[in-house]
Amino acid sequence: MDSLINSPVKHWCEFEFISKTVKNPNIHIKGNYSYYSAYWDQGFERCVVRYLHDKPATPEKPIDQLHIGNFVCFGAECVIMMGGNQLHRPDWISTFPFDTRSFLPAGDTVIADGCWIGSRAMIMQGVKLGEGTIVATGAVVTQDVPPYAIVAGVPAKVIKYRFPEQDIEKLLSLKLYDLDEKQILKMREQLQTDQLVELCSYLDQSL
Repeated sequence: MDSLINSPVKHWCEFEFISKTVKNPNIHIKGNYSYYSAYWDQGFERCVVRYLHDKPATPEKPIDQLHIGNFVCFGAECVIMMGGNQLHRPDWISTFPFDTRSFLPAGDTVIADGCWIGSRAMIMQGVKLGEGTIVATGAVVTQDVPPYAIVAGVPAKVIKYRFPEQDIEKLLSLKLYDLDEKQILKMREQLQTDQLVELCSYLDQSL
């Protein structure tokens, strides 16, 4: 796993670990293991994140922020739209951006721990994805998504939940992704099953 973090972007089957490459001060990344499936484009910050200025926000010039959790998987050519309304006002007579008076912020975008964003999916401005969300290939997400939901379509809608409601509540209570990364990596065997009882038993014995 550590060798992958430093792997150069060369081919669609290689990963870009974004904590090592992102420089924009308005992108906040938790941990070291969120990655972008590099495909053949020019990388996460340049191709995935759109319309996000790379100057720090100030009280005079606020900028919507992008928050990304740990162990998030970004599929090839997905897009995260930023920049508020991008100066376009559908409630005005003309949507043309004659000047900056038409700007409206959308609020911060949040992609929580353990999400999986499918290839060519689009996350619109100000959306918040809960822990463990899966976004299907080509979906356009325009609204917040609850934890452990699977969304698909244009606009994206919840098509199912990954686990029963009581299991989701238990998973959220465990706060798995707040554990030290070394502890998480040690739990690979337990995390790569659907046996929540076994995971809880392991945590009870090891923490």
